[in-house]
Amino acid sequence: GVPSKFELSQNYPNPFNPVTNLEFGISNFGFVTLKIYNISGKEVATLVNEQLQPGSYKVEWNAAEYPSGTYFYKLSTDVFSDTKRMLLIK
Repeated sequence: GVPSKFELSQNYPNPFNPVTNLEFGISNFGFVTLKIYNISGKEVATLVNEQLQPGSYKVEWNAAEYPSGTYFYKLSTDVFSDTKRMLLIK
């Protein structure tokens, strides 16, 4: 079914090495971005950057080329934004 609100779930597994899953729900059609940032706030990856239909989504991030540390992932739409933290341990 279609989520009744926008939501960004905690990644799993967390901590991870090197692959983690990011899940989110979109309640309205619109442009969606899901970006990864390092501890310094520098964008290191864009996982979603497109118009999406309402629904639930799961995206995998393979961080094999990135160093261990804390990362943040941010889901943004025209009317919603949320950021969560994750830990890469190699």
